[in-house]
Amino acid sequence: QVELVESGGGLVQAGGSLRLSCAASGLTSTRYAMGWFRQAPGKERDSVAATNWKGDNTHYTDSVKNRFTISRDNAKNTLYLQMNNLKPEDTAVYYCALRYVGTWNGYYYLSPSDYSYWGQGTQVTVSS
Repeated sequence: QVELVESGGGLVQAGGSLRLSCAASGLTSTRYAMGWFRQAPGKERDSVAATNWKGDNTHYTDSVKNRFTISRDNAKNTLYLQMNNLKPEDTAVYYCALRYVGTWNGYYYLSPSDYSYWGQGTQVTVSS
């Protein structure tokens, strides 16, 4: 059974930085796309950043471009999200997600329904 465990969330002042990690275990393949999503109270879960299985094809939602960086260490089965210049509107619960893909699939995925496995979420709070 795949398990995703996020860490690195917390309380930070506006302009600060945080680095989220998502450790995956129970994997049966090394070919999997991953993504970071966030959900604020009363809002839908939205894509923040996504990567293909190699890590060479990534996507960011417009509001985080040039501030957030998604990366992965496939040897450690770990996904990261470096978040710089944080803003109060970045406050949300952040989730990582995973789906298995074929070897020749170089795509990333942006919809929550595209993913099969989810972490429990980590709270990020940015104070003004």
